[in-house]
Amino acid sequence: MRTPAGNECRHYYQDFHRGHNIQECRLNKENPDSARWRPEDCARCPVPNILNANASPNLELTLTIKAGLLGFGRRNEVTATCLKHRTMIADPYVGCPQCNAERPGLDIFRRALEDADDD
Repeated sequence: MRTPAGNECRHYYQDFHRGHNIQECRLNKENPDSARWRPEDCARCPVPNILNANASPNLELTLTIKAGLLGFGRRNEVTATCLKHRTMIADPYVGCPQCNAERPGLDIFRRALEDADDD
C-alpha cells in the first residue's frame, strides 16, 4: 500500500472507507520498545527501500522509532534477521550472506559485475 510519503510498503495499512480513519504501520505495531508511530515517520523510513532491494522470504525486519534529545526529532532504526539461519543481518539491503551463498545464480551475477568493473 502507498504510504503518506508516497512509497510502496507492505507493512503500512490505511482505511478511510465509510467513515473509518485508520492509518498504521504494522511493522512498528509489533514492537513494544518503539515509540508510537505517526504518519510523518514514513518520510524517513528505510523499510520500503529495503523491501525493494531485498525480496528474500526469510527476511524479518524490526522497526524501532526513538525520540531524539529532549523529545525533539525522531529517528527510525531497522534491524534485520534471517529466519532461516537465525542470524542478524548487517546490511538488510543485501540480505543474509548464507542465503546468498546458497543461490548459484547470484554468484554468476556478482562475477559478471566484477568483470564489468575491471574493464
